Amino acid sequence: MVDFNYQFNFELSKELDYSKWLEAVAVSEQKSIGDLSYVFCTDDFLLELNKKYLDHDTLTDIITFDYCDDYLIHGEIYISVDRVKDNAKDFNVTFNDELLRVMVHGLLHLCGYGDKSDFEKSYMRSKENEKIKMFHVKQ
Repeated sequence: MVDFNYQFNFELSKELDYSKWLEAVAVSEQKSIGDLSYVFCTDDFLLELNKKYLDHDTLTDIITFDYCDDYLIHGEIYISVDRVKDNAKDFNVTFNDELLRVMVHGLLHLCGYGDKSDFEKSYMRSKENEKIKMFHVKQ
């Protein structure tokens, strides 16, 4: 089950469309979603989590907590809507496209993909692009 939570005045429209897409992404990676929670928050909220749990004193667009069990996806994905807005401007893409990228980025981490090395970053980006295209396909 995909659950969406909001820490401030932001809300996804058509949550069911996002849930169906994320479930389809998981299936395309031979996984199944157990309990997956997305929390949409501010820069300040995510910065505090970054400091507390990762000992990083920097802004980030996403933090993923992985509680997966083999093929079953369990996790919490925190997304800074502030960062998504700024990144969309910086990358010259729409807010919605950048939001999809960040949402699927977190899910891909839970599917086992990393992004530490240059190769991993490049592969992750190709996977993100592949999965974003799935959102526009009627589920």
